[in-house]
Formats: sequence, structure tokens, C-alpha cells
Amino acid sequence: MSTEPTPTARYAALALGRHRVWPPVVLAPMAGVTNVAYRQLCREHGAGLYVSEMITSRALVERDAETLRMIRFAPGEHPRSVQIYGVDPGVIYRAVRMVVEENLADHVDLNFGCPVPKVTRKGGGSALPWRIGLFRAIVRAAVSAAAGGVPVTVKLRTGIDLEHLTYLDAGLVAQQEGAAWVALHGRTAAKMYGGKADWSAIARLKDALAIPVLGNGDIWQAADALRMVRETGCDGVVVGRGCLGRPWLFAELAAAFEARPAPTPPPLGVVAATMRRHAGLLVDHLGEPKGCREFRKHVAWYTKGFAVGSRLRQGLAMVSSLEQLDEALACLDPAQPFPLEVAALARGRTTGERRVALPVGWLDDRHDLGVPRGAELAVSGG
Repeated sequence: MSTEPTPTARYAALALGRHRVWPPVVLAPMAGVTNVAYRQLCREHGAGLYVSEMITSRALVERDAETLRMIRFAPGEHPRSVQIYGVDPGVIYRAVRMVVEENLADHVDLNFGCPVPKVTRKGGGSALPWRIGLFRAIVRAAVSAAAGGVPVTVKLRTGIDLEHLTYLDAGLVAQQEGAAWVALHGRTAAKMYGGKADWSAIARLKDALAIPVLGNGDIWQAADALRMVRETGCDGVVVGRGCLGRPWLFAELAAAFEARPAPTPPPLGVVAATMRRHAGLLVDHLGEPKGCREFRKHVAWYTKGFAVGSRLRQGLAMVSSLEQLDEALACLDPAQPFPLEVAALARGRTTGERRVALPVGWLDDRHDLGVPRGAELAVSGG
């Protein structure tokens, strides 16, 4: 889908270098989900910006075969958006130079939002902005390496925990170092994916910065996106778990931002056709055995709230071929209406609050520029 802007008087397109993103909606990078197949499926439902799975800087510069496969984009996928994770400014510099020189993508997003222990215990993701000097060095390295060739943006959480908030300092540093925008997930790393996102933090960051601020967290329906913009003043929204099993959410978001009537919620027959399209794209991308295995994780999200039956649901989640999938989908009642009562319910990970794993002494000195030993991950995808 084109990202040529058709903004309303109320909302504006997002500026991303020479690109204009309309509607102001970004698909959040999600490990194991936002591969080229899922991005294409979402793009078929609505325009916006669709970001790749997380690519690690070390794996990219070492030309890891799986990472090079993950950074591929579909024909017509523009702007091509890649999220890069790293802890070492030098490796980040090399990775972004590689993106620019080899024309691998049109946009680089830096990951400072991941809360998972295997990342934070190495000082990466949402742990890193606490070391504000190292954070500055990484953003500076990325923007310098991009040299105007591609825009660089930054994804943050509000901090490590409520006693170690970082988003305001980090947002200002990102702006000073040339980031095109900052996206903020309104949860700390300790909060993981539980509880309620703090949208007031998004509003505070918006008030503090001159560059665009995007909001992330608890956007399950198009109405949530408009409410976030209204309540926080943010310039756009980032959608993660809300689109799991709901790629048509992007059509609903486009209609909402353009003040058009909302599309009719899809009955089970349309959902089944979407499931088949998704599985087919995964097979095209990964081959039939692996593509079908990858599709299995999506079954519960697609069928949530529908009266499907445990046996049929289990069969869908165990398919190993497109033929098996077709047989199972044929057993669904195509006229069954979409369960509106579950549309606003959480999907995906709902992990509750936990203590954040950090390197020894990580909280001692915010200005320590040292890179923890073994911090650079050798594989991509989170």
C-alpha cells in the first residue's frame, strides 16, 4: 500500500526523512511475528509503516545467514523499515553503514525498548538508556553512520522501573543527536506487558520534545489510537499486540484517522480467508513445513472469541501443510459474526511485573561508557 499522505485537517502525516507516512500508524517490531509475510498481510489491509523483526547489529555485520534472510523485504514494500538492536556504538555504526551502503532499508529504528531478561541482563534494550552516556554514543553513532542516507528513530520504554525512569532524559538526548522521532511504550521494563500503559508519560515526552513523539501501549482498537492522540498530543501511534490475529486493524485505523466509516468487522469466513492468506505468505517465505509451523502460533489469536471448539482449534494449531489447513478451515462456520465483545481484550504476552535482570553494577554510574562483556547478541529476532 502507498504511504502517500492523505491527511485530514485533524491529523498530519509523519515525516520520515523524504518519506511521508499516512496514516500516522507504525507496526511495532515483534520477534517471530513481523516477518516479511506478516508485514505484507498487514499492508494489504491498510497503509502505514511496517517494521521488521529485531535485527542485532553484530549478527548483521557478521553477515549471519538467518539475519540476512530476516532483513529482506517484499517487492513494493516502501519505506523498508528495520529495527536494529545493539549495545556497542562501534558495532552499531558498522551495521547502519552497511544498511546505507548496501541499500538494505530506508529507515533504521533503534531498539531501546525490549524488556526481556536475556537482553536487559546484558545492558541492552530498555536497560540501556539508564547509561545515558552510552545511549548518547549509540544514537550518535547510528545517525553519523546514516549520514542523511536513511532516517534514524528511537524506541523507548519509560525506564527500568519506577525508581529508574529514563524516558525524558533519553528523549532529549535522541533529539539532540538527530533522531527523526521517538516512540515511547508507556511501561517500564519491570512492568513487562502487564497492567495498564501509562499514557501520561507519552504526554510528558511530547511536551518536552520538538521532534515527533509516537505513543505505544494498549491500542487494541482504532478508537484507542484516536484516544491516545487526543489525550497525549502524540504525533502517531505504534501498534504491537493489538494487531495479533487482527491484521485488519490497520484498515480500521486508516478509516479512523481519515474520519471514514469503520469497516464491517469480519465474520469467521473472512477471518478464515485471512488465515489462509497469512499461511500462504509464510509458506512462500519459509517453505511449506516451516511456514506452517510458524503459522500455528497465530491460530489462537485469529480464533479468539469465536465458537470454534477445542478439537478443531487444536487441529488448526497442529497443521503441517496447506492441504491440512484448507481441510480444517472448511469446517468453520463462515457466517459466524465477529465477537465484538473480545475486540478490546489483550492479546499476546501479558507477563506481569518482575524484577529486571541487569549486569552487575549497572545502576551505579549513569555516565559509565563501558560495554558489558558479551552484550552484543549474535542472533536476530529477540
